[in-house]
Amino acid sequence: MMNDIKIRFISESKVRPLISTPGHHHDHNGGLISEITAERIELTPCDLQLLKIHYIQKGLVFHKLGDSSITLTSTTNLVQRLKASLSQTLDLLYPLAGRLAVTENDDETASFHVDCNGAGALFVHAVMDGVTVADILEPAIIPDDIVYSFFQLNGVFNYEAAFSKLPLLAVQVTELADGFFVGCSMNHVVVDGTSFWNFLNVWSQISRGGGCYNVDDVVSRNSHSVDFGRQRDYFDGTIDLPIQFPFSHHNHNHNHNHNHDHDHHGIVVLQHMMFHFSKEKIAELKAKANADMGFAANNGISSLQAILAHLWISVTRGRDLDPSEEVRYRVAVGLRPRLQPPLPEGYLGNAVRSVTVQSTAGKLVERGLGWAAAQIGEAIRSLTATEVKEFLEDWVKSPVLTDFGKLPPNSLFTGSSPRFNVYGNDFGWGRPVAVRTGPANKSDGKMTAFPGTEEGSVDFEVCLSPETLEAMQYFIGN
Repeated sequence: MMNDIKIRFISESKVRPLISTPGHHHDHNGGLISEITAERIELTPCDLQLLKIHYIQKGLVFHKLGDSSITLTSTTNLVQRLKASLSQTLDLLYPLAGRLAVTENDDETASFHVDCNGAGALFVHAVMDGVTVADILEPAIIPDDIVYSFFQLNGVFNYEAAFSKLPLLAVQVTELADGFFVGCSMNHVVVDGTSFWNFLNVWSQISRGGGCYNVDDVVSRNSHSVDFGRQRDYFDGTIDLPIQFPFSHHNHNHNHNHNHDHDHHGIVVLQHMMFHFSKEKIAELKAKANADMGFAANNGISSLQAILAHLWISVTRGRDLDPSEEVRYRVAVGLRPRLQPPLPEGYLGNAVRSVTVQSTAGKLVERGLGWAAAQIGEAIRSLTATEVKEFLEDWVKSPVLTDFGKLPPNSLFTGSSPRFNVYGNDFGWGRPVAVRTGPANKSDGKMTAFPGTEEGSVDFEVCLSPETLEAMQYFIGN
């Protein structure tokens, strides 16, 4: 690790919508001209259940400007270009420039909403001298002491944004010796993975093109303009908004070191590694899984289900568990196409539900790839519009807040998706060469799926103990 490397912070500023929000109108320098009634966006159970976890933190690695489609004579110009295009992006995705707001009641209940007040996103420009793109990408174990420095709001819980007036979006652009890192921290109560990457897709397209685009041209393509407040109307008839439920921030732990990456001596006890699955390897796993179950090559088990099953078995073997021990696998599933009517692609909010499969370690290893993949597929198929409606109604009656601070023993959890447009985010100096995540919500067994750099490939960032990770590297190839 490169513990002697220090990050230098050059500037910090607020970036506001260039033109207006529903509640505010700004001049071209971001100054407030007038104030109208700000739009209020209510939050659903899919949003509210995430109050006690951290911000989403993901970022992209870029090589330094070479044959760029835009002419930038200095780093200052590059940073200014990014800030200007971010301001235009916030014109379109204006809730991200707002703040999380809370109404606390005397009976220790509360309701949360997004106040679209145009307060702005945090933008930080930093430099990490002596660190190259290779220093980030080449080590087998991801160098967290470097990567975690690329993100703002580390260790902040989503609900704290309401009580401390924190921004919903914080961007840090870090110069490297031969490249850049663009790291984004976004409040998970306000966005899920789809919304996160939709934001980056819009921002990069505006930056690359140097002009202003309608958000629908990039993500939803459903109408001429997106009314984010009205998007919650999709839940009308299922639940009443706003939701008032038991919550008091005084009863929640404000300790920001909940990543479980360190023991009481400060020694790192979790490590992170990227596992790459080529298009050919994925086809091989899918064919084997379907053959195991007697399915036709392209029926029954999907490519992603085969990869998930392979990972589940490999980690279980790497953990060297007693055959009788229970193992669990939670998988996050997108709900946009599953609801009736389906949510638009440009829906800004959370539309994710997780499913869980379980077994004993011995049964999982013995029955193998096809059986494990079939269990995962069956659990995903069970997530119907009716089941989601029941979940929403039940949550209002008995709210449960998710806590990813520590997964149960012998568990795995996979979030994100290899279908997100990660490598199309060219801000004007070329495509990114890698994606990395911040310290948020890391725990033993957390796995994050991404598309690979080459078409048809998939990458998984895996967080495990060093011992399990070392053993898993053998099993993953067998």
